[in-house]
Amino acid sequence: MSFLAVYILEAHPSDVWQMQSNIKDKVVFASPKDEEERALVAGACVRKLGIKFPAALDGFDNTVEKAYTGWPDRIYLIDAKGRVAYKSRPGPFGFEPDELAASLKRLLGH
Repeated sequence: MSFLAVYILEAHPSDVWQMQSNIKDKVVFASPKDEEERALVAGACVRKLGIKFPAALDGFDNTVEKAYTGWPDRIYLIDAKGRVAYKSRPGPFGFEPDELAASLKRLLGH
């Protein structure tokens, strides 16, 4: 089993809509203008937020976000065959840890 964070669109860019939690966490960035800038912002977010598992970067064409409707943030559980076994409601307020735990147990046969 492994975990992966996927950086997609900047959810609260300073040039569009800023949240106080971003200011508190010191993750205030304008909308990236190209893939190189998106990679720099994603790397800074991973470091500043203390994310301890691997992260991937969605392309500037937003293919992953479009396929998984990941904005603003979601939790997905993908089975061994690459199928979605669980999809959370939009987070963070839609995250239900008990639902994810139950899906993990079903997937692992417990």
